[in-house]
Parts: sequence; C-alpha cells; structure tokens
Amino acid sequence: MTNPIIWHPFTQHALEPPMKRIVSTEGAYLFDEDGNRILDAVSSWWVITHGHRHPAIMQAIRDATEAYDQIIFAEYSHAPAERLAEGLLGVAPSGLKHVFFSDSGSTSVEVALKMALGYFHNIGEARDRIVVMEHGYHGDTIGTMSAGERGVFNAAYAPLLFGVDRIPFPEQSAEQTTLDAFETFCRTGSVAAILLEPLVLGAGGMKTYAPAVLGAIRQIADRHGCLVIADEVMTGWGRTGTMFACEQAEVSPDILCTSKGLTGGALPLAATLCTSDIFDAHLSTDRRKTFFHSSSYTANAIACAAGVANLDVWKHEDVGAGIKALGERHRENLQRFRDDDRFSAIRQVGTIVALDLNVPASGYLADVGPRMRKHFRERGLLIRPLGNVIYLMPPYCVSAPELAHAYDAIDEVASIILGRQ
Repeated sequence: MTNPIIWHPFTQHALEPPMKRIVSTEGAYLFDEDGNRILDAVSSWWVITHGHRHPAIMQAIRDATEAYDQIIFAEYSHAPAERLAEGLLGVAPSGLKHVFFSDSGSTSVEVALKMALGYFHNIGEARDRIVVMEHGYHGDTIGTMSAGERGVFNAAYAPLLFGVDRIPFPEQSAEQTTLDAFETFCRTGSVAAILLEPLVLGAGGMKTYAPAVLGAIRQIADRHGCLVIADEVMTGWGRTGTMFACEQAEVSPDILCTSKGLTGGALPLAATLCTSDIFDAHLSTDRRKTFFHSSSYTANAIACAAGVANLDVWKHEDVGAGIKALGERHRENLQRFRDDDRFSAIRQVGTIVALDLNVPASGYLADVGPRMRKHFRERGLLIRPLGNVIYLMPPYCVSAPELAHAYDAIDEVASIILGRQ
C-alpha cells in the first residue's frame, strides 16, 4: 500500500487497511463515511464514560469557548481549573489535598514520578528507586516506558530508559510472593515509591488482582516510609465499579493519577493529586525546591470546563446505577463462556471484562489479534483484542441488546478463528 500522510498510533501501516473516516459520534456509536454504525465497545481507548457527546459536557465546552482559550497557568489561574480541582478533591480518596494539571495519562504519571523523587530530594532523604508491578503499562513517554513492562512496546528505546525494581504480578494463590518481593525492596531503604495500576492492569493484558493485595501493599509502604502512586488513568471514573479502584481496598494513595474519563472522554486533560506532605516539601523560599514541570497547555480552560461538567453529570445523574446495571449485564452474558473450552481466565472487575482465547500463540503480537479485530469490524463493532485477550469496556450508556450483540460477536468470531464453524 502507499505510504499514508498520517501516521496512526499503534498501527503497522504495512499490514492494516486504509483507515475509515469517522464523521460523527453519538452515545455508544461511531458513524463512518460509508454510513456504517460501529458500536464502541472499548470506549475509544477507554476514555468515553457516559457516552459520546454527552449533551451537558458538550454544552459546557461550547459555553467555555465564549470566554476562554489557553491561558498561561504558570502566571494566572481561572475558574474552570479552580472548580475542577475542588471537585476532584471532593470525589478522590481521602488525604489528597493538591491537584497538578497536565495533558494525558502518560504525563500525569510522569508528574507523579517527579513528585515522588522531588519529595525525598527536598526533605533530604536519599531515596531514588521506583518499584513497579510486572506486566504494568503506564504510558509511552520515556519515564512511563521505563516504569512499564519491557518488551515489544519499548525495545527500540532501551538506551533511553532508566532502571526500576519489579515485583511479580500477584497471581491467584501466589500473592504472598508479590508482597514479599516488595518488602525486600523496601528494606533497602532506597525505595521512594511504588507505582501500580490498582486492581486491573490495562494494556498488560487486562490482568486482575484482589483488593486485599493493594491493601497489603499500602501497609508495607507505610511501614517503610515509601509513597504509593496509584495510576488510575484507566481504572478511575467508575470503570471498576467505584469512582476509583483504590476505594475497593479502602486505600488512599499518596499520589493519584487520572485522565481518560476526567472529561467524560470529550477533551484531553489529566491531573495528578497528592498529599499535603508532598506539596509542602516543594513549598519553600528556596526556588531550587520548585516543582519544575509544566506543558504549554496545562489546565486548558475549555478542557477544565468539560471536567467540571463531567463532575456535574456524576452529581446530578445516577451514573452509579448505570455502572451497576452494566456490571450485571456483563455477568449474565459471560455465563455462556464459563465452561467453554475455547476460552480461559474469564474475569470481570466492575464494567471491565476480559477473557483469553485459547490459541497456541499468545501475547500482544499474536496474529490472532488483528484477525479478530477485522471480524469484529465486519460486524459493526470496535473491539481491539490485546493479542489473544478479548476485552470489553463500553461506555455506561450501552444498552442490553447492544451489549448482547458484542457477546454474540465474540462467540461467533472465536469459532471462526478456531475453525469450529
């Protein structure tokens, strides 16, 4: 095929067909240039929560454009950012007192790593190690790639990446191995923070672990004086059944990263929340203790207005009821696969469901992934398997028949791939 002008993310253009142009979105659907309606079963990379183009959020964006564009946030403040920060602290786990805005999930985690290291540097403690969980994924900037699983995603960039300490993923019945490994690292006295995705590892294969593990990690961190960074970029905003996944373990992190659903998916925005201790360590008449991080579009006023509107949706609409109903529909639909030898590791956390297709070649680069994606597209579905891992993470507005269509397609496509039709 000819070389495209636009270089699309996570796309091997030598193997993929030309991209269809989307001309509009509404609710749970994308509409392409050929008039096809596509059910967005992955929330357009996990960002759309209430549905595409929620009226209240879109109106807030239109209203904000009458007064704002970008304002230098190193020199001035504005009402949308102030209202959003106050609202975020109102729904976040207890103990988080300050909000630093950025642009994406990756940058929110970069900010968190710099906050943690800056905290110990400014209080005069020699702690510079970051502990992460095996199979984790935290973004595609240099810092977040360093903290993520090493492999195909970042092999070409290895010379740029810094070292971190890795604990094994807490597989069922082997959770103590994970906790012991974390304790061992902490005993060195050099650990500044542990960075992890609470309860569900996203791009690492939608792997899940119990809330009790997160609680135990928090206890170990407290004993050794290291910080806990919760990467809630994907798991936040109701995806796991609660506003933030940490709530299910009754854990309050020292630093929390959020993006994706922060604006309901309408505009790019991110925030990193932290405790007063971390903020105060950077508060000084010595300018060398300044937190040196920014981007040109920090706290974009229009994006912040969308975030405020999203908080209002959560406040005034019964979002929780929709999340509960979606979780129940997932459980009902999953029953058909429980004793099905085509699948293994069937799992669900709130509105997130994943199951592994039993094929000889697994892993992200398994060719079964693109093959399944093609079949799903032909059935009017946006589903992007992670290799042999099929997952669903639809917006909360998806109806029972729409969700059933996705499960019917999984059933049919699995049989096609395995040659059972």
